[in-house]
Amino acid sequence: MKQTDLQLASEMRTVITRLIKKLRKHSVTGMSLSLTERSTMGLLDLHGELLPNELASMEKITNQSMSQILNHLYELGYINRRISKEDKRKSIISLSAKGAAILKQVRSERDSWLYQALINKCTTQEIGVLKKALVPLSKLVDFEDD
Repeated sequence: MKQTDLQLASEMRTVITRLIKKLRKHSVTGMSLSLTERSTMGLLDLHGELLPNELASMEKITNQSMSQILNHLYELGYINRRISKEDKRKSIISLSAKGAAILKQVRSERDSWLYQALINKCTTQEIGVLKKALVPLSKLVDFEDD
């Protein structure tokens, strides 16, 4: 690996981390939820229904930790639980209508802030560069090193 590539990786990490912190800060609705709670809700939004152990695996946390997260989200009314028809010992988790509305609101608040930042801070050419950068950035998100 070249030193310039390592420097690029370091600079990207710093900028992306700072941007994520800004995005988190600009969602009043999302501030009451932990990162893992918001991520869990996002997974349920994406997949529809999942078992608690599937959610724990996707989040790379223990089943016990996921159980605590699910209990909190259930208390808030953000998720639904139902017993599996095939195996009565298993609960199937889904996002409730209230949870979907909260998730949509969090995303909307963050998108609005980011849109304002883009139009106020970036030139048309810079926005074009950012659009082109989405493809390689998506590849980085999909990279697994396990």
